[in-house]
Amino acid sequence: MSRKHVLLCAALASSLLVAVPGSGAAAETDYTIKVDATKKGASIDDTMYGVFFEDINRAADGGLYAELVQNRSFEYDKADNASYTSFTSWAPQSGAVDVADDSGRMNERNRRYLKLGLPAGVINSGYNSGIAVQEGQRYDFSVWARTDQPAQLTAAITDPAGTPLGDQVKVEVRGGWARYAGTIRARKSTTTGRLLVTAAGSGTLSLDMVSLMPRDTFKGHGLRRDLAEKIAALKPGFVRFPGGCLVNTGSHYGYDAPGYERRRSYQWKDTIGPVEQRATNWNFWGYNQSYGLGYYEYFQFAEDVGAMPLPVVPALVTGCGQNRATNDPALLQRHVQDTLDLIEFANGPADSVWGRKRAEMGHPKPFKLTHLSVGNEENLPDEFFARFTEFRKAINARYPDITVISNSGPDDTGGTFDRLWQLNKQAGVKMVDEHYYNSPSWFLENNNRYDSYDRNGPKVFLGEYASLDNKYFNALSEAAYMTGLERNADVVKLASYAPLLSNEDYVQWKPDMIWFNNHASWGSASYEVQKLFMNNVGDQVVPSTASATSSTPITGAIGLSTWATAASYDDVSVTSAAGQTLFSDDFSGTDAKWAKSGRGAWNVVNGAYVQSDAAAEDTLVTAGSRDWSDYTLQVKATKQSGREGFLVAFGVQDTGNYYWWNLGGWNNTQSAVEKASGGAKNTVLTNGTRIETGRVYDVRVEVRGRHVALFLDGQKWGEFTDQVAEPFRQVVTRDLATGELIVKVVNAQDNAARTSIDLGMPVASTARVTVLQGRPDDVNTEFAQPIKPRTTQMSVRKSFSHTFPPNSVTVFRVKDRSRK
Repeated sequence: MSRKHVLLCAALASSLLVAVPGSGAAAETDYTIKVDATKKGASIDDTMYGVFFEDINRAADGGLYAELVQNRSFEYDKADNASYTSFTSWAPQSGAVDVADDSGRMNERNRRYLKLGLPAGVINSGYNSGIAVQEGQRYDFSVWARTDQPAQLTAAITDPAGTPLGDQVKVEVRGGWARYAGTIRARKSTTTGRLLVTAAGSGTLSLDMVSLMPRDTFKGHGLRRDLAEKIAALKPGFVRFPGGCLVNTGSHYGYDAPGYERRRSYQWKDTIGPVEQRATNWNFWGYNQSYGLGYYEYFQFAEDVGAMPLPVVPALVTGCGQNRATNDPALLQRHVQDTLDLIEFANGPADSVWGRKRAEMGHPKPFKLTHLSVGNEENLPDEFFARFTEFRKAINARYPDITVISNSGPDDTGGTFDRLWQLNKQAGVKMVDEHYYNSPSWFLENNNRYDSYDRNGPKVFLGEYASLDNKYFNALSEAAYMTGLERNADVVKLASYAPLLSNEDYVQWKPDMIWFNNHASWGSASYEVQKLFMNNVGDQVVPSTASATSSTPITGAIGLSTWATAASYDDVSVTSAAGQTLFSDDFSGTDAKWAKSGRGAWNVVNGAYVQSDAAAEDTLVTAGSRDWSDYTLQVKATKQSGREGFLVAFGVQDTGNYYWWNLGGWNNTQSAVEKASGGAKNTVLTNGTRIETGRVYDVRVEVRGRHVALFLDGQKWGEFTDQVAEPFRQVVTRDLATGELIVKVVNAQDNAARTSIDLGMPVASTARVTVLQGRPDDVNTEFAQPIKPRTTQMSVRKSFSHTFPPNSVTVFRVKDRSRK
């Protein structure tokens, strides 16, 4: 689909509106932005924005790690994925082929190898559609081999039919295990290549660590160039690695005899040293980790992109749904010592025990580690914090300059979040890692989240966040939220969108910042937003204010629902604030007033409305008008059986946009008000209320404007004022090196924003303006990137007007003439 581009023109009184094709003439809304040049806001650290790398969506093997051979050491296993065998991604070409796991192995940590009864051959299909090579490029082949008789080994890149696409590597294999290598020059480009390895002779040939690496990698360090360059273009201040759920899932024991545990947490010592001696491991996301991309490579990559390394180590409490604490004091002390050794590996002199290992791998100088996280999204707050305290105590005693980062669990609110923040504050922890993935409306509504955080408490590391899709509107909501992060840079010291990478053929999680396959890569709309912000951060916030969009009250119909529970409802009434009856149903007749979703078994039984299927989930039925506002909903509710309680909905617009009071949710462990927006739910209010089976509860919900009060059996249960999803946000910063003001404005609505801007200081007459704009549903793909930046110049002065296009992110950079 073609796009019309209407460039911003230089203008003084106003700027031309950039039209969105097919959108019609955009309406305009008036705003003001006022900059207070007399005041200083928070200082912004160079490391504020970074990236989080986790091996999810084939981000490492088959992604950033440039190895083209899949399952190169025959270690794939059903422990990794139920469909795997040790021969996955391989096929026999000829002869007798078998994978062995015996004493003939190359070393104890690389336990399987391939045995060929000569003559024989095997084929590897790589990742995605095959092995991608480019004409004229060189590819380094290597293999570890041994033989009981001399054998001639040949390696070639072919098409699926076996036709060679480049030079061949020929080597003679003799004797015990040894490494053999050669280079293949591709004569033709392909995305469906295969690696063919054949051997002539007689006897038995054993192979392991069959590798094909492109010669052209990022800075020669073995990482796929196009992906690494896209990450480097962000100018990240830090690289958080390696996880994520990789860190705090699986066994915390080692890859040791006799069991050689295959489902382990990420333990850094497994991942350094010669690649042929690194342990293999299961990946929480459903595949195998070769550890070709290990801790040394992470540190090197961080250095190569000019970023601070920020490793995460396991705390011996699993999360990500596993939620188990390991009670083994000796194992805990081993992991604490491993973490101290990690710091020495990163920072120790080249003659120290672990500094020497770093030097032997090629980096005598320290990696300048300053921050380290312990744990990731643990859902057992007290168990986690007890173990975190042991790590922190040991690190502070040996390395007091290292900032030890704790966390607040897997969500932006709730019991775990509150308890962990309480523990972190009481202990004087320096920094706490927050994670959340929410709807676009949540990000638009919560721009002021950090305004009220304690300035003297722990600092925030926003280690994972994203709006729950890869459409442009998701990116717009993230951009609006980021203005609040920058405004609160004295509290939010580090922030990283997540996840970073996704191979389009191996997706476990969406959204993602950068997408790729075996031959191409492209940035999502969120990538373009992150890049625009990360390249225009500034050093200090300049206080500014903007007028707000006029708000509307909560409006909508009512609803009843259940989740894995049978329940009955009776005497439903809705009255206006003036006392007028809008709706009533005592179920003395039929249920004709109610619209059903098709889920559950709803029937009028003995004068009550009963949902009788105790296994059905999300059984919402609705009644009334979507235009209702300022009303009181009353209903009697009774749990009959099942795992949870009951749900009473209000402000219902449709099945994806509503509020509901979830009483007895989460297996009847707590209750909450949740807001659904675009199908994604966010928790607004929560407490520990549980629901008794057979008891009749009087439920009352009072909606006034955007304020909601909730009453259970006549007692106020809670209240909240729902935040407006403000679409117009701004932040102003100063670049001390260039002397420029940086004005970032987000207009996340279909209306253009006609804005009077007062910069509060004399400025240069010309500003550089960069704009992202598109339709809310636009998605960047391999073949079309509708969301991309456009840069132009425009005339400005101390006070001027500008019309910000609908659905846009705009960055002005203009010289401050008040400073000489």
